[in-house]
Amino acid sequence: MSYPPPTYHGESGEKTAWIRPGDAAPELPLAKTVTSYLATGEQTNGRFGLYRWDFLGPRSGPDPHFHRGISESFFILSGTVRLYEGNEWVDAHAGDFFYVPEGGIHGFRNESGEPASMLLMFAPGAPREAYFEGLPKLAELSDEQRGRS
Repeated sequence: MSYPPPTYHGESGEKTAWIRPGDAAPELPLAKTVTSYLATGEQTNGRFGLYRWDFLGPRSGPDPHFHRGISESFFILSGTVRLYEGNEWVDAHAGDFFYVPEGGIHGFRNESGEPASMLLMFAPGAPREAYFEGLPKLAELSDEQRGRS
């Protein structure tokens, strides 16, 4: 594999870097999770989206699913997160990394009842924020209303 072709063609570098302070307020504090938008697809010109996902304790997280156009990566920061890797659910702990290519069946959840935290990255940087913000309403729907049978 060769190095990607240049996308920046200027003569000298630009002052375009930015920092998100560690004490910045999370963008999406919910009852079961708190999500911080570390770098959205919009902010990275569609290259990736990076989010901090803090589970507060109650069971939460999506059932097995897959994405057709994005890969997803998980890095566990603390606690225990159950990950579905297409065959079975496994417990992941601080320092564990999980990669899911496009089409890979996966899921994640907190089943321990204890707080847990992870980084979640999508590539390319699809706009996931509206989906995250709609999760509370989605959780209120029945399987039939969600289109499951």
